[in-house]
Amino acid sequence: MIRSESRAGRRWSVVAIALPVLLLMAPPATAQDRAQAFTGARILTMAGETIENGTLVVHDGVIAHVGESDDVDLPAAADVHELDGATIIPGLVDTHSHLGGPWAADGSEPIQPECRALDAIDVRDAGFQKAQAGGVTTANVMPGSGHLLSGQTLYLKLRDGGTIDDLLIMDDGMVAGGVKMANGTNSQKAKPFPGTRGKAAALVREAFVAAQDYRRKIEAADGDPAKMPPRDLGMETLLDVLDGARVVHHHTHRHDDVLTVLRLQEEFGFRVVLHHVSEAWKVADEIAAADVPCSIILLDSPGGKHEAVDLVWKTGGVLEDAGVSVSIHTDDPITDSRWFLRSAAFAVRAGMSREAALRALTIEAAKHLDLADRIGSLEVGKDADFAILSGDPLALRTRVLETWVEGERVFDLDDEDDRLWAEGGYGASRPQALTWCCHGSLEAK
Repeated sequence: MIRSESRAGRRWSVVAIALPVLLLMAPPATAQDRAQAFTGARILTMAGETIENGTLVVHDGVIAHVGESDDVDLPAAADVHELDGATIIPGLVDTHSHLGGPWAADGSEPIQPECRALDAIDVRDAGFQKAQAGGVTTANVMPGSGHLLSGQTLYLKLRDGGTIDDLLIMDDGMVAGGVKMANGTNSQKAKPFPGTRGKAAALVREAFVAAQDYRRKIEAADGDPAKMPPRDLGMETLLDVLDGARVVHHHTHRHDDVLTVLRLQEEFGFRVVLHHVSEAWKVADEIAAADVPCSIILLDSPGGKHEAVDLVWKTGGVLEDAGVSVSIHTDDPITDSRWFLRSAAFAVRAGMSREAALRALTIEAAKHLDLADRIGSLEVGKDADFAILSGDPLALRTRVLETWVEGERVFDLDDEDDRLWAEGGYGASRPQALTWCCHGSLEAK
């Protein structure tokens, strides 16, 4: 069976190879049931040299082979996608996103670690399809930054799904995620919130000291239920932070706010990724000395946020030169996920190396989410998350043609419905079809 597909003026073919007898006997196969082989593409593995004429084979949701096309023996039964002229890259990893609008903590207090993005995400929000259209396959979906600690973040695979459970990443039986913290002007409000930067840092210290005391009470109980302190969900989360089980994703902009986070990190020993860091270029050596990674944003809203007034595109290059591990994020909807690749291009234009900028969207981002053993590069045994591009990932006219998550295609530019997510138009922001109750039915296309 041969199915021809048009891709940016080229004729590509998908060929299913199998013995005729087996085809008659076997039930219909899905992409997960039999191998998918993508041949003739330029492959950026982010784990070594670029493969100019490569083949990627995936099966059962993982990468089975990646290498030069001449060195690959294709499986006896496989769907073969001939991709001459295309580029394959690992699925993009967005370390800071607000897909699905996950409000967590409320206005009752500034530190609420017990609140979970898990309980506040609308997975039917059109933003998820738009992110797929941008080649994003994994996202750290976070509550807002209006609190010193606004809750637990959630690492999601952008699979097609109808409930949040369909998108979860599990780690040893636990839902994968970190915690969101913030300082600077976002968290300065009327009481009970702090009104100054000094008070903000003091409240954070008090919270971690309380968590240490909670741990001492648990240890003193020595397993005796009668002596255990009352269960405290917030304290349990802070202990996860102190134990390193959860990474702190810390919103911070000004150079002095960045240094405050580094002081707190040194004092309490938690793991942290600095997010946004508009003025990281002013304190790059201090960040490097602390061995703390940064997740930067290239396009923010300096006109509406005074502390981002010194945001510059050169930050990525400055941090790279200082030896800091750098990822790039969208902060969607601040930067639209569909244009995520362009953020890397902006960073390169301002001095970041091409290799580091692409790593910032893939393997370095995966490291910042503790997921580098599963995603971020195209290596045998890793999840089959990748994007097929029409050309070079940093070229202005390059389009995301297809996005695959764990061996399943979740976006196809040739599909009319998917193209709507990619390009916009009537109905592109609706999670479901529009229905007129009294005048028939009209589907939003």
